[in-house]
Amino acid sequence: MSKRLRSSDVCADCSGPDPSWASVNRGTFICDECCSVHRSLGRHISQVRHLKHTPWPPTLLQMVETLYNNGANSIWEHSLLDPASIMSGRRKANPQDKVHPNKAEFIRAKYQMLAFVHRLPCRDDDSVTAKDLSKQLHSSVRTGNLETCLRLLSLGAQANFFHPEKGNTPLHVASKAGQILQAELLAVYGADPGTQDSSGKTPVDYARQGGHHELAERLVEIQYELTDRLAFYLCGRKPDHKNGQHFIIPQMADSSLDLSELAKAAKKKLQSLNNHLFEELAMDVYDEVDRRETDAVWLATQNHSTLVTETTVVPFLPVNPEYSSTRNQGRQKLARFNAHEFATLVIDILSDAKRRQQGSPLSSSKDNVELILKTINNQHSIESQDNDQPDYDSVASDEDTDLETTASKANRQKSLDSDLSDGPVTVQEFMEVKNALVASEAKIQQLMKVNNNLSDELRIMQKKLLGKDAI
Repeated sequence: MSKRLRSSDVCADCSGPDPSWASVNRGTFICDECCSVHRSLGRHISQVRHLKHTPWPPTLLQMVETLYNNGANSIWEHSLLDPASIMSGRRKANPQDKVHPNKAEFIRAKYQMLAFVHRLPCRDDDSVTAKDLSKQLHSSVRTGNLETCLRLLSLGAQANFFHPEKGNTPLHVASKAGQILQAELLAVYGADPGTQDSSGKTPVDYARQGGHHELAERLVEIQYELTDRLAFYLCGRKPDHKNGQHFIIPQMADSSLDLSELAKAAKKKLQSLNNHLFEELAMDVYDEVDRRETDAVWLATQNHSTLVTETTVVPFLPVNPEYSSTRNQGRQKLARFNAHEFATLVIDILSDAKRRQQGSPLSSSKDNVELILKTINNQHSIESQDNDQPDYDSVASDEDTDLETTASKANRQKSLDSDLSDGPVTVQEFMEVKNALVASEAKIQQLMKVNNNLSDELRIMQKKLLGKDAI
């Protein structure tokens, strides 16, 4: 840590002493009991890290400390500061409250429902409000006022907003101004360091041009954060980005399972995913790595007799309502992978991420995306009936699937058996068929054109013959 926590630091949710965890995206410090609730909300609500037993990028920790010390918690408890709230009986949790239901209900209302956040006046078009907020964020990130930017983000400002007049994003502005803590905050809320502005420059380019070398190096780390985290999970090491080493792909100590037909088939399906679905799968695996590592730290640092109960265990990734039901089911299924299966999946993702980043992905045209999606989702329908078979080709599904009746599932299974009797169609196979069809279509068009020309010549000759007969 960049500094020791002051003895006056208290939990943002219950005011308990000596908080040992942080909610990174909320800019708060929280105690062990409140952290158990945060973990059950999911990373889309609260991204938790232990202050001592989790590795921290120094500037990320500095960003959270700055927000905490400058009253970021008042953003999430705005209406509770109103004396009228006390009169109405609305109050925050206190250290003596039970975790369930008291603290849990308060924390869910505070962060999941945003029940106490200051609301803007309603407008007919919410997108206009979001655009206005994003423009304010675009202007604010050139300063060091982190809490203002967090407030704008909490109200709906978009970290990746592309300013139509300025031709860049908030991260470009923060990087040009050398505001490393603002860059950390924007990245936590999804800003992409690789985004190009209207002149083709990235935030990394602006940081280097401005002589902000620490910021430039940190932005490169953020750009590779997903694969770095996966590699660190497997072998405890991170790539050397300064020297151009951006990937570490460990080898399995026992590679016997890697040679199985099941592993080969799973890897083939992984490689056939289009980039969008592959990114979704990689993010889901990243979240599962975070869940496993955070659970390990949490269990190792708690008083097992008092805190470790069934209600504080997070057995699988919590549901994210922004994702389809199929994707959420796939995310939760990741928890059933044993250590070897999960490590194999992580290595496959790292390998394919490197292949795609180096510019040699399998071709995936717009026309075959729907076919791939259909194949993936149909395969998921079959494989989900077998809980003992590890699979990860269906985790990153992009389509919503409603609950199906037994009859509809049977019909779907029957059609699959006839449509996919030779196994799932790969991108390469699809493109070969497509190219053959295109060539056939071109030949048909050419023959039709020749036929039309012959027909025209025949008509001309018939007219000439008719003219001679008339004479």
